[in-house]
Amino acid sequence: MEFEIVQNVIIEVLGVHESEVKPETSFVDDLGADSLDLFQIAMGIEEKFDIELDPDEVKKVKTVGEAVELIKNLRN
Repeated sequence: MEFEIVQNVIIEVLGVHESEVKPETSFVDDLGADSLDLFQIAMGIEEKFDIELDPDEVKKVKTVGEAVELIKNLRN
């Protein structure tokens, strides 16, 4: 469930195809996201999950799978 929601936020922000967004996908290397894109993705995730992300933790996230794990850890 978390993955699909994160995937939809990424598709909305970056305009990429669903098939490009997998757990191992790198935001920067594979999707070409810049710092503004990453900020918008983080904001979208916060809104969808009604959580607050720690900016220092967000900076460590490199892949979609890592983002999903961060969300799961915050929700537990």
